Amino acid sequence: MEKGDRIYVAGHKGLVGSALVRRLGREYRNLVFRTHAELELTDQQAVERFFDAERPDIVFLAAAKVGGILANSTYPAEFIYDNLEVQVNVLHAAWRTGVKRLLFLGSSCIYPRDCPQPISEDYLMTGPLEPTNSAYALAKIAGIEMCAAYNRQYGTRFLSVMPTNLYGRNDNYDLHNAHVLPALIRKFHEAKLRGDATVTAWGTGAPRREFMYVDDMADACIHLMQLGDAEFDRLVVGRAPLINIGVGEDLTIRELTDMVGRIVGYRGKVAWDTSKPDGTPRKLLDVSRLAALGWSASTPLTQGIAATYADYCDSLPRRSPAPEAAAVRT
Repeated sequence: MEKGDRIYVAGHKGLVGSALVRRLGREYRNLVFRTHAELELTDQQAVERFFDAERPDIVFLAAAKVGGILANSTYPAEFIYDNLEVQVNVLHAAWRTGVKRLLFLGSSCIYPRDCPQPISEDYLMTGPLEPTNSAYALAKIAGIEMCAAYNRQYGTRFLSVMPTNLYGRNDNYDLHNAHVLPALIRKFHEAKLRGDATVTAWGTGAPRREFMYVDDMADACIHLMQLGDAEFDRLVVGRAPLINIGVGEDLTIRELTDMVGRIVGYRGKVAWDTSKPDGTPRKLLDVSRLAALGWSASTPLTQGIAATYADYCDSLPRRSPAPEAAAVRT
């Protein structure tokens, strides 16, 4: 990327997109945004008109329909349909209008459910997916393949990155579709205020997960997009254009729950609802390729959770009360 490049961040209001905007804003001034109300990315004609008018040089495709186990299990049709439409429209318009580089944001759930650990990029499509989020995962896998296909046929420079579980500023704290870490923050905070003796979490607490502060993820994405042409081209030519982004460490959901409870200041107990699904047993990414490119995460988990909880507290006047019976999804 060059300082004068016109940079479009799709999904700039979300967790990932807003972190990209914060990080890009330190060095770049020619940024392009559209809210969901201003541009419906599932509308092919609207996307084509936008790219024709704005002609971005660089695209970060962070717009997606996302959610936790409950949302993925309840709305699989929306998860595959909406994500496929967004990806197809944006990637095709980016090629048609000559975008120099594009970064496609995926998810670590693209990898097989029972993958060897840590998960290398080479393990993609080597086994069955986790059933609770297979629709979303297949949409993201299609996006990776579309990037590779356009690179091979048209010489585009489309790179896919697979972040681990992300958290941080502007996260989603809706207990009906949030991911585990922000859901735990809200549950513990509200239980603390009410003086509840217990908080209910889904599953056994045994699955292991890796968590990354979203500002670190944004920094990694920009590091990749700032690589020189020769180094960048080695990432997108001749194989799946795929790079894992993570921290290289994980912990159990039970350990995470204890950590969030301590940081929030909740003094009650956690009741584990073992009738609910655990999801994939473990998801730890192999980040050796990213490390070889000169980048590693810098925010410790406890520091990142504390910063996220402070951001949540700052935004509380905008939030509605949560039902006491809602459970945390893992």
